[in-house]
Amino acid sequence: YMLLESGALAMVFGLVVGVATAHIVRGLSVPATAPNALAKLTLSIGAGLYEELLFRVVLVALLSHAMRFIGFSRLVAGIGATLVGAVIFSAFHYVGSLGDTFTIESFVFRAVAGVAFSALYLTRGFGITAWTHALYDIAVML
Repeated sequence: YMLLESGALAMVFGLVVGVATAHIVRGLSVPATAPNALAKLTLSIGAGLYEELLFRVVLVALLSHAMRFIGFSRLVAGIGATLVGAVIFSAFHYVGSLGDTFTIESFVFRAVAGVAFSALYLTRGFGITAWTHALYDIAVML
């Protein structure tokens, strides 16, 4: 059931995040390039697992706890951590020699996706979020 739910959510996320990005950046296109099919599959599954672990389970949780520690309410801390985490998640894709070339369209897309994945993580947990991310990436890459 988890795989079916994640597959359905991956399709919905692709549509919703894509439409939201188009509205935010007024429909500018995002260029994409990728290596062979096996590398794409590996990257997709790795992104689903490792990015969700790093950015949702670790980063958003740490940011939220830090904000709670300095006095923010649980709601404000959660929203702040989600937004800051989404920007960091997006920016991370442009770091290093294998990083993508920066475009505002791809940055906004990834930031919106970061918010969506954080919301999914908070409501459905790590497993559903990681599989949704991985299956979405597989669909896009392949």
